[in-house]
Amino acid sequence: MSDKKTVMLALSGGVDSSVCAELLKRDGYEVKAVVMRMSDAHGDTVEAAKAVADSFDIPLTVLDLKKEFKENVIDPFIDDYVNARTPNPCVICNPRVKFYHLLKTANEQNCDKIATGHYAKIGYENGRYFVKRSDSIERDQSYMLYRLGQEVLSRLLLPLGVLEKDYVRKTARDLSLSSADAPDSQENCFIPDNDYAAYIKAQSIASPEGDFISPDGKIAGRHKGIIHYTVGQRKGLGIALGQPVFIKKIDAETNRIYLAYNGGQFTDKILVRDCVYMLKESISEPLRAEVKIRSAARAESAVIAPLEDGYAEVLFDLPVKAAAPGQSAVFYVGDAVLGGGFIV
Repeated sequence: MSDKKTVMLALSGGVDSSVCAELLKRDGYEVKAVVMRMSDAHGDTVEAAKAVADSFDIPLTVLDLKKEFKENVIDPFIDDYVNARTPNPCVICNPRVKFYHLLKTANEQNCDKIATGHYAKIGYENGRYFVKRSDSIERDQSYMLYRLGQEVLSRLLLPLGVLEKDYVRKTARDLSLSSADAPDSQENCFIPDNDYAAYIKAQSIASPEGDFISPDGKIAGRHKGIIHYTVGQRKGLGIALGQPVFIKKIDAETNRIYLAYNGGQFTDKILVRDCVYMLKESISEPLRAEVKIRSAARAESAVIAPLEDGYAEVLFDLPVKAAAPGQSAVFYVGDAVLGGGFIV
């Protein structure tokens, strides 16, 4: 019987997860892999994972999770857009689908650890596991992982957290992997062309036209349906008011979109719901942290003031631009993820 520790790797067949397989083998792990068919758009992912698993001689489990993915990710995604929120499906998918089934498969196959190709790191102190920023600031994906629980974090390996993407691609070329120069994966894996509005309409969801409201409260024109827009959007509005305007607010009840002149899209505080914490079990007093209001946004200095029922108020030192309802606000203390929640 082998003394090797075993790891279950989430394998997509892309360059990141493929190089993870090699790095884990170099570290002495016996590697098993799982690929998840989340939607009809994932056929190529499954085939790519099979090819990589064959090349590395790794046993591969193929999971059909289309039902789970639809219920937990696609349906809430559509509901958010219809109700004037801007969702981030990866944030929901990670705890509810991807990592849940990764850990479940690892347990079923007696694996000691689990692993993914995310650019982030795992820390541990005071009896708590937590996510830390990647060494590669450009590629850092810690924002996407803030809702993972201790059961997952205590078993999770993230081999790419200390690496730069150029090194990962070079390793893939050295291994003659077909994915070495493949483009990076897109944010929404189930909408290949990224046309969210067309995807939602294809589900027979209506989003009727309505009014744009100018900064002075007058009707400024017609919008083509609120699913086409997000808070902070500047381009593609088709509105001429003599100076640039931004979307300040989308009201799903009245089907109106409110505009603001430049500067009006800033705010110095936001309300956040469904907060979770990983660096600490919870917080009961206001504390200072850095906060990202989008995955690509810079972390801004703020005070997190916890409220009842999982809410928190975030008070920024300097106003932030276009805090969109539905997106996540993720709290950092240094490089560590303190926690986060959904912007109300």
